[in-house]
Amino acid sequence: MADGRGIPRYLVSAGANRHDAPLLGPTVEGLGTLGPLPVDMTAHLDRGYTGTPTRALLDRLGLAAVIARKGIPAPLQVGKRWVVERTQSWMNGYGKLRRCTEKIAAVVDFYLFLAAAYVVTRRLIQEARTRYRWPTQPTTRRLK
Repeated sequence: MADGRGIPRYLVSAGANRHDAPLLGPTVEGLGTLGPLPVDMTAHLDRGYTGTPTRALLDRLGLAAVIARKGIPAPLQVGKRWVVERTQSWMNGYGKLRRCTEKIAAVVDFYLFLAAAYVVTRRLIQEARTRYRWPTQPTTRRLK
């Protein structure tokens, strides 16, 4: 689960070749541990979440959802989901996560949380670079 800026908020690990829909419940319920959820929170989901159990879970949790419909071609970077897809590609860019053969769940969780820490650190540095500029700061990363 990522916020609107692409920062991972809560992670749930699972084995390879598992569908994402059963992991939606633990992920959304885990968000409650971070504090109260916003009243107007909307979940943007892809076509794999169109089933009745997913809709029942979202209704039980009181969340609004925008779910892409099957059979209707979606434009590139639909709605606000592209931020989450970008975060997922960053997380998958770390080699140990791409070819994780560990059998111990704690080790898999460690690699997942380490990748999330890298993503958050990169985002914080990027935001600080653009927010806290001073007049004589060089425009390139390389100092001359």
